[in-house]
Amino acid sequence: MYDVVIEFPKMKVAVATRDERVVEIRFLPPAVEAKPPANAVAALAAKQLEQYLENPDARFDLPLLIEGSPLQRGVWEAMRAIPRGKTRTYGEIARELGAEAQVVGQACGDNRLPIVIPCHRVVAADGIGGFGHATGGYLLEVKRWLLMHEAPAFELKP
Repeated sequence: MYDVVIEFPKMKVAVATRDERVVEIRFLPPAVEAKPPANAVAALAAKQLEQYLENPDARFDLPLLIEGSPLQRGVWEAMRAIPRGKTRTYGEIARELGAEAQVVGQACGDNRLPIVIPCHRVVAADGIGGFGHATGGYLLEVKRWLLMHEAPAFELKP
C-alpha cells in the first residue's frame, strides 16, 4: 500500500506513489515497521522528508498528484502559503475564501499530502483544533510534534 515508511519522532511517515508522483503521505503509529523505498519517487520523497526532519526549513520539490474540488484546492493553496513558524485559523482561511470554517476544516482533514501541504499550521481560534479528521489520539500528538518541530521560527507576541 505504501512505497516507503520512514521513522519520525512519535510516528512513522508513509508515502504512496502512482504514475511517478506522490499521491499520499500518511502518519502511522510508531509501532508500524519502517519500509525501504520501492521506487525512485518514494526514495526522493523519503530523502526530502528526512531533510525536513533535520531542518524544518527544508523545501519540498516532489512530483505531486493533487486531486480535489476547487474549494479544497483553494484551502490547500492557502495552507501552502503559511510560512514555517506561523499558523492561521480555520476561520481566517474561510473568510479569505468565502467559505465556512467547518468546510475549511474538512478540506484540511482531506489533505492527502500533509507536511508538504502543511495542514498542521491551521488551528482553531481557541486551540490546536483537529488533525486528519481526528480530535484526539496519536494524530493530535503528531500535529503538536510538527508545530513544535517548527517552533524556533514562531514569533513571540507582546
